[in-house]
Amino acid sequence: MKHSNIAIFVPHAGCRQKCSFCDQQTITAQRSLPSHADVRCICEEAFREISDLSQTEIAFFGGSFTAVPHPYMVELLEAAQPYAQRCRGIRISTRPDAIDGGMLHMLRTYGVRAIELGAQSLDDRVLELNGRGHTAADVERASEMIRREGFELGLQIMPGLYGSTPESDRATAEAVCRIHPDTVRIYPVVILDGTPLGELFKAGTYQPRPFADMVGEVAEMMLGFMAEKIRIIKVGLHASEFVGDHALGGYYHPAFRELCESRIFRGVIRAAVIAQDGMKWKDVYKIAVHPGCISKAIGQRQENLHYFYENYGTRLYIIPDQTVAPLTCKIVKEN
Repeated sequence: MKHSNIAIFVPHAGCRQKCSFCDQQTITAQRSLPSHADVRCICEEAFREISDLSQTEIAFFGGSFTAVPHPYMVELLEAAQPYAQRCRGIRISTRPDAIDGGMLHMLRTYGVRAIELGAQSLDDRVLELNGRGHTAADVERASEMIRREGFELGLQIMPGLYGSTPESDRATAEAVCRIHPDTVRIYPVVILDGTPLGELFKAGTYQPRPFADMVGEVAEMMLGFMAEKIRIIKVGLHASEFVGDHALGGYYHPAFRELCESRIFRGVIRAAVIAQDGMKWKDVYKIAVHPGCISKAIGQRQENLHYFYENYGTRLYIIPDQTVAPLTCKIVKEN
């Protein structure tokens, strides 16, 4: 059953400084903070539209929820609590250095069940260069406390930040696997106008890695998380005209996850063919995939079909097969 969030954005609330990449008002298209009445209104409207609330959470995103002034935090939680009792509970996003035992106890009393930490990187140099104000050790400490107290743990990471390298981002993904959260969100950096990162980009001080390279790097991360059975909630910022209009560079794409899954399919198909025929590729292969994965296996603008033809002289025919698991394939043998 598909998970869903009733997202309530608190842009920059509780943030102790402005990180190099961040402009939550642009990302969320929201300029003001919600009130008690706003929360109730958002929940009422969502509850009228959602037929099955068993996999639905009320989610406070866009700021550092546990670092907002205590009275305002309580105001939001009290507004959401009656609705949280009718669905799966409350999910919040916060800073790794804004978690302690007292805070966790208070959150539980209001129906919070899942806590996501904006880790972004687990490389202290990258964190410092991007003004995060916390360390990798803070992420590890907060993660341990959250898991110990019985909350669902989520980590958010941002490959491609200023000062990062493919190696440092790979090391971050490996560190996330060692922490082993329940969920992960991967947000390849988007360079927004009006942010410190945007100024570094305009000055030529920061140049992001090629887009296609980042797709491959994130696809590799996803494979690692899937192998560890860490649920990948989201890949890439949500499609938004506001983000698109303010993006100077980086990795904004309305279907970034599908690009990565297509890259995964490229490797899956290649491995299947090599397992069957070694490097003696046939002229034609019929490849069966799950019906929901047809477009991913073909690739955007048929890029996977072009890749195999240009590199191996092979034509692929992708066909649906309900028995094939998602993100896997089966070579159909001709009679």
